[in-house]
Amino acid sequence: MFSPSISPEVAKKFKYWQIRTMISTWAAYAVFFAIRKSISMAMPGMQTDLGISKAQLGIFLTLHGIVYGISRFANAFIVHKFMARNFIACGLIICAVCNFIFGFSSTVFAMGIIWVIHGWAQGMGWPPNARLLPHWIVPEELATKMSWWNTSHCFGAVAILLSGGYLATIGWRYVFFVPSIIAIVTAIVLWFLIYDTPSSVGLPEIAVGENYKRSQDKKEASAEYRQFIKKQVFRNPYVWVIAVSNLFVYVLRFAILDWGPTILKEWKGMHLVHAGWMVAAFEISGVIGIIFCGWITDKYFSGKGLRVCAIAITLASFFMFLFWNTIDASVLVSLLYLVAAGFCIYGTQSLILVAVSNIATKRAAAVANGLVGIWGYCGTIITGVLLGLLTDKFGWKTSFGLLILLGLVGAILLSFVWKAKATGYDDFETE
Repeated sequence: MFSPSISPEVAKKFKYWQIRTMISTWAAYAVFFAIRKSISMAMPGMQTDLGISKAQLGIFLTLHGIVYGISRFANAFIVHKFMARNFIACGLIICAVCNFIFGFSSTVFAMGIIWVIHGWAQGMGWPPNARLLPHWIVPEELATKMSWWNTSHCFGAVAILLSGGYLATIGWRYVFFVPSIIAIVTAIVLWFLIYDTPSSVGLPEIAVGENYKRSQDKKEASAEYRQFIKKQVFRNPYVWVIAVSNLFVYVLRFAILDWGPTILKEWKGMHLVHAGWMVAAFEISGVIGIIFCGWITDKYFSGKGLRVCAIAITLASFFMFLFWNTIDASVLVSLLYLVAAGFCIYGTQSLILVAVSNIATKRAAAVANGLVGIWGYCGTIITGVLLGLLTDKFGWKTSFGLLILLGLVGAILLSFVWKAKATGYDDFETE
């Protein structure tokens, strides 16, 4: 969506910077996610070596998730005042330092404090990307291209799930040390590669309508900007329904990602390395689900991703039910059910973020994503301490049954926004 006067040379240069920006930020977020999920592969070793209970591990997960959600939400309000690459690099380095200290710690209290700080630093990863990427991708292509970009956290998770199983055989502390070194190197390299907007490299901004452009051109520190945020985010009922729905999507996602290796080791009797590979397959299927759901949204649903989300989360709950109901089935059958669930869960999670970015518009995308994110990570109250306590008392079968019911609640909520428009930009054209 450029002016017809844009030359082929400028268009070619824009394409180069668009691809460079997407790849650089993709790599950054993959590393963010890998060092965030180091604990998933370390938990069985921590239980054995330090005598930490599932309830205590659940507290780690809950506190980290809540603080991460608050940080992601708070940083969404201030990220537009800073360069995105500064935010990203700083967050990665702080996370790396926290991982090192956590790996050297042995007491629950010390680990808890470090993991809370780690959670806050993790919240510095998503907001700059949510603000930056809509400047490089036109709304009509956002679902497809952001779906490709959203595979970053899947690849980050796969990296730690596969390498973590082998590192844990040396010692669970190495699951924290090695990713930290990679994070520091990544932060330094990407600081030189990322630029915020097309105008920062001498290129024209993407056009999205004259009324929207005039609104965007006003100072974002003004009262007008605050009113814009209130209208597009806090007074937008679609954004709130999406946000609450995201909680239930994240419950399914993190129950498998955080506890999956432990579930498969204790409930299925699998070796930790094999359990890591199985959960990695869940993540890889999520990559395919993200890309497929993004493509089908643009191709057949006219960009209305929330409709795809409602269908996908319903199917995810069904496949989770099959996994739960056939726990004595072969490893291959269980793997197929888990892979199918991952395909649907990640397709939903990715499209929710794309949908809310489009509905809120790129000017309010970071704040809207922050609100949706904080609700999503409130789900760690359930997947963390509640799931830990429930499993300690009743076992994994009861806990997994609860997850299925919560997935269905998310499907019902998403059905309420079936009629939502694809984007919020049309509202400005009628003003």
